[in-house]
Amino acid sequence: MSGTDSRQVSAPVTSYATSEFGLRAEHVSGHRGWRVEDLVRSGLRRNPKRAHLWVSTVLGKHIPVPPAVIFAAAADLGDLVTSALHEHGATDALVFGFAETATGLGHAVAHRMGAGHYLQSTRRFESDVPVIARFEEGHSHATDHLVVPTDPQSLHTDLPVVLVDDEISTGATALDAIRSMQELHHRSLYIVASLVDMRTDRDVTRCQERARDMGVDIVFISLAQGVTHIPDDLPAQVVALPPGPQQHPGSPGRVERLEVSWPEHVPDGGRYGFGHGDWPAFDQAVIVIAGQVAAVLDPARPVIVIGHEEFMYLPQRIAGELSSVVEAPILSQTTTRSPAHVIDHKGYPLRRGYRFIAPEPDAAPDRFLYNATREHPGAQLVVVVDSPADTVALTAPDGLLETLRRGGDDVLVVIVPGTDHRALRATRGQQ
Repeated sequence: MSGTDSRQVSAPVTSYATSEFGLRAEHVSGHRGWRVEDLVRSGLRRNPKRAHLWVSTVLGKHIPVPPAVIFAAAADLGDLVTSALHEHGATDALVFGFAETATGLGHAVAHRMGAGHYLQSTRRFESDVPVIARFEEGHSHATDHLVVPTDPQSLHTDLPVVLVDDEISTGATALDAIRSMQELHHRSLYIVASLVDMRTDRDVTRCQERARDMGVDIVFISLAQGVTHIPDDLPAQVVALPPGPQQHPGSPGRVERLEVSWPEHVPDGGRYGFGHGDWPAFDQAVIVIAGQVAAVLDPARPVIVIGHEEFMYLPQRIAGELSSVVEAPILSQTTTRSPAHVIDHKGYPLRRGYRFIAPEPDAAPDRFLYNATREHPGAQLVVVVDSPADTVALTAPDGLLETLRRGGDDVLVVIVPGTDHRALRATRGQQ
């Protein structure tokens, strides 16, 4: 890790979304000094279902942040989960992260807990990969969550399940996931862990009623709890706004390519399941890749490591390892499917936007990256993608790499061989 204070976040300021539209989140309570205003900023997005966006300051999604900040928040949340499990007489759990935003957070929480198994949902459909379960996220821009472990029996144990998300708005997504998991195998305890919990009293009551109906205990824990103020006409107001700037003009940058290796028997994330025994080889592979990346970087320039949508944790870990071998500041963030409203206004968290086509075939073709070098001029961008995303669309004129290059950014794209579902099953002896 770098020398950056792992609890350091940017100073709270009045957001443009608050001053102009009345959108705000207020702190109610917190854990270990965490406050709602430390963890989220008020943003806007072009979604008629939900026009507000709570932009996390510690997640490494929309805002580039030091990896130490990401892992410090995950560690505190993991400690809370461990305490809750012990209170219920449990010592282990299946940890589950929600795509796309909380896949890295969930994996980091599982690491902190020393959990026996981690699994995430995915939005990447693969015709030859069996879908074991699915559920929906009603307010999201992309609603379908697929569950595709190599070992379906990991969902058929009596272990408690820890559901990890960045933010709980109503609890509806978690409840739908629990319903889906209960249909596969009935268990007695679920813990829903999030950075912030913004549920109303009515939402809390609804969650309690659903838990009773399903015959399970559902415990909600978070680093901070708050209340939101969302104007009823906010979706109409946001739709009426003129489009914000989607690219920063500048002298064209350059793009370099680095292909690295990855052990076939080690999952590159939680999409197909990640066991406690996978950690040693995973950690060693991260060290090797970080060394290869560091060797081709300018050591005097800041670095922003950019993951690809739900492919978050491995890029974050590479960023963390770079922090220990590169003296320049190292930050991390990720691309997203969510179309947010961009405006270059002091106090607003989405001040620059990049729009590009999805590298993989998808019904929703647009993808986005926010901020990047806006607050870090001259930074080198290290884009880390797995091989299924290494397509013609990635390098197309309206693809991610060219979009960044035309904006004046220097880009190093790192291609990691994607985990093969069938090969991983074979190496684990699963039928």
